[in-house]
Amino acid sequence: MRFLHTMLRVGNLQRSIDFYTQAMGMTLLRTTERPEQKYSLAFVGYGSNPDQAEIELTYNHGVDSYELGTAFGHLALGVPDVVAMCEKIRSAGGQITREPGPVKGGTTMIAFVADPDGYKIELIQRP
Repeated sequence: MRFLHTMLRVGNLQRSIDFYTQAMGMTLLRTTERPEQKYSLAFVGYGSNPDQAEIELTYNHGVDSYELGTAFGHLALGVPDVVAMCEKIRSAGGQITREPGPVKGGTTMIAFVADPDGYKIELIQRP
């Protein structure tokens, strides 16, 4: 078995594509338009299936916001330099919700950012 993708519902597809490609450095892998079913999809990632898992951004036509609820926690991404990645995200207009620093009780460097819809993304420094 292999992890293929995570789907996030977004309120503005282009805004989310811009965030994930410009601020997070992902690539827009493919899009799908389903006008009769009233939704549009965009897949983004650092590579495509089956080598890399992807994020499926789903825009339901006419829905511009969602209640995130309390069940979802966050996505986690390994990055070579948490501080540099936060600077890149901040310069692209992204929101840092937890500044870079060691995880509580440990030494691993982490930070948290929020995407335009409020989904949290943990950045974990990996060599």
